[in-house]
Amino acid sequence: MNDDRAQSALRVLQWVIALVIVAEGAVFAFSSDSAHVFAKTGLPGFVRLALAWTEIGAAILFLVPRAIVAGGWLLIGVLVFAIVLHILHGWWNVGALMVYAVGTWAVMAGRAQTSATK
Repeated sequence: MNDDRAQSALRVLQWVIALVIVAEGAVFAFSSDSAHVFAKTGLPGFVRLALAWTEIGAAILFLVPRAIVAGGWLLIGVLVFAIVLHILHGWWNVGALMVYAVGTWAVMAGRAQTSATK
């Protein structure tokens, strides 16, 4: 794959990850079903809101060219926290979270490689 196609693919991956996480974060923050399910963790409700808004903020930062790395690492951190929280509560459906985290890492690695070759 040539560099232009690889960069386009990374940009599409970046936008898809960010937009899906913003949408999922909004559902997590505003859905009464999410609040009900999260209440089963025994954690206070503000933790759910903090996690949701951090997801949304990190995803938006991930779209800002100068903040891709900072937003990406924050996003990976939030996703790892969510994965651990799911597993600790016996919720094994963490595949999508893992894909988002690895995709974020791939975008950051691709951007770093592009910057190093320029």
